[in-house]
Amino acid sequence: MPRPHRWLPGTVAVVGVLAVLEIASRTGLLPRRWFPPMSDVLVRLVGQLGDGRFWTDLAQTLQGWAIGLLIAIVVAVPVGLAIGSSWWLYRALRPVVEFLRPVPSVALIPLAILVYGSGIETKVFLVAFASLWPLLLQMIYGARDIDPVALETARSYRLRRGDTVARVLIPSVLPYLATGVRISSSVALVLAVTAELVVGSPGIGRAITEAQNGGDVELMYALIAVTGLLGWGLNAVLRRVERPLLHWHASHRLEEVA
Repeated sequence: MPRPHRWLPGTVAVVGVLAVLEIASRTGLLPRRWFPPMSDVLVRLVGQLGDGRFWTDLAQTLQGWAIGLLIAIVVAVPVGLAIGSSWWLYRALRPVVEFLRPVPSVALIPLAILVYGSGIETKVFLVAFASLWPLLLQMIYGARDIDPVALETARSYRLRRGDTVARVLIPSVLPYLATGVRISSSVALVLAVTAELVVGSPGIGRAITEAQNGGDVELMYALIAVTGLLGWGLNAVLRRVERPLLHWHASHRLEEVA
């Protein structure tokens, strides 16, 4: 498919869904009180762009997302590499990882509120906990997937540890790290908004709750759309950063050919 038209099918699908919702609301197939026309939602969304509070809420959501994700990366990368590189650590800590990984982050909200209150600390804690596990698992898989022949070759040529890391370890692990960051980025955004909805931490999530409580359905849907656009935008940025770093990887070469 020609590169300029890659976005066309998705755009047509989105426009089609919005058109169906618009018609369903205008014709009464959906109760207009709870499902306003998408054109009205779009008007409210555009109107928010001139509201200073909207940008403040957006910045607070991104702040919690970024800090929590950064903490997860700082913890997951060295710990995952250590576990994946050591047979003993892998056998010893795998049950711990498998026990903690399925714990829903929202189940920790009462504990987080007791410890941190309803401020940004609770949001950051929940984001960091939730986004840690995809990254940790990817780093473990990446460390265990390093080609032993490549390591043996490095030893045969008596490469220094720094050269081995640069020439063998990083190229082998980098695709797993990129995938883990993209997955954890989406998880982090979900938990940031969830914390704002449930705990009342400042951000887009709390603004959605306030719009719902005030009966401003158009604004509520507009802010929900913002969270979707935000997730799409963050993923697009990460993909953009990832492409030049992993241009040599098979998955990106296939994308260029497609």
